[in-house]
Amino acid sequence: GKEAGKTAEIAQKNDEIQKAAEEWRKNIERLDSGFRKGWERPSDVSEWMQVMMPGIIENQINFSDGVIWLTKEFWLSKEESTHPVIFTLGEIDDNDQTFVNGHKIGETKGYNVFRRYEAMPEILQPGKNIIVIRIEDTGGRSGISCETKQLKIITSRRERLLSGDWYAMPAVNLVRPGNHLLSPNNYPSCLYNGMIHPLIRYAIRGVIWYQGEANAGNPDLYAIRFPAMITDWRKQWGLGDFPFLFVQLANFEANKNDNWPGLREAQLKTLSLPNTGMAVTIDIGDPYDIHPRNKQEAGYRLSLAARKLAYGENITYSGPLFKSVRYENGKAMLEFDHIGSGLSVGGPCGCLCGFEIAGNDNVFVDARAEITGNRVVVWNENVKDPVAVRYGWANSPRCTGLYNKEGLPASPFRTKP
Repeated sequence: GKEAGKTAEIAQKNDEIQKAAEEWRKNIERLDSGFRKGWERPSDVSEWMQVMMPGIIENQINFSDGVIWLTKEFWLSKEESTHPVIFTLGEIDDNDQTFVNGHKIGETKGYNVFRRYEAMPEILQPGKNIIVIRIEDTGGRSGISCETKQLKIITSRRERLLSGDWYAMPAVNLVRPGNHLLSPNNYPSCLYNGMIHPLIRYAIRGVIWYQGEANAGNPDLYAIRFPAMITDWRKQWGLGDFPFLFVQLANFEANKNDNWPGLREAQLKTLSLPNTGMAVTIDIGDPYDIHPRNKQEAGYRLSLAARKLAYGENITYSGPLFKSVRYENGKAMLEFDHIGSGLSVGGPCGCLCGFEIAGNDNVFVDARAEITGNRVVVWNENVKDPVAVRYGWANSPRCTGLYNKEGLPASPFRTKP
């Protein structure tokens, strides 16, 4: 009855959206004037916009969905031009066609596929050469995702980086319909009724939760929904306040309109619920991959929380969590919970970085920091009367260095909203 009606409604809506998406694809192919203008080998990029690659295009220029062209010059010696050249271009979001000196050397569909193309000597030349990438963005962000050192060419003699300044020209700026098809993942009640409710009859010891990326556009709402969900699950199971462990969002270079620091703060506040634990992963993410590969360390940090909260072991299971601040003589004195056997400096940077400080103007600037006993002292000589401090407050902080001596990282935080 009702369930069959819902299924039919979903199928009908999805069919309509799929048809609209196909029409969108035909439109961008028709509207893209790049090939007619010879953009596969542009002779003049004076009107193109400068962007940094690897990077997210939407964070740098006005572009949404559609087609955008990227180009960059590179140089070869006479000897290098007589041998094949390898191009490693990272993951291009979403689909690409790549040209060298006007000749297509490869194309790939899929935002999470690492591109590796080869240009043969007959299309190369000594001196200046031009690479062009035509990107079709079907939704969300677009650009090139990889480490800086991975965006490069490999010649017969050496490697040369292609990272840095590129030039971009949008050809079609047209939002694609139906980026979020109706499905059990987003139709109200379907996911819960299909995946969670059938489990309520079983006894459980606790829950592990790893989610939040899609909610970064509205962290205030998440701060309400997430603890409400935890409370409801505990009520449904009737087993009391069973341990609920979750992973705080890792570092990731998200769209500029997403508020990952705010979402992490919402997750941090959820620890006010009893018997909850959070694994901080701000130091083990991938700025260019929303699904970081180091799941082993995330799992290890969750296991520490489980050993403490579910099995009662007397261990340090969390990194430092901000507790309080006081201001004295132009400096901020920060205190933390979960310091374990003491605060320390750690992480890949090897420095106590990631702190910012602000005065009454609420303009945050980079700050110096040092560990003094069980406190962190933060200051900037140009901020005489500080009123606020924040730490790791970015979608993908350049560096965060505060840990406890057990090797667990501090959660990003701010001392006031």
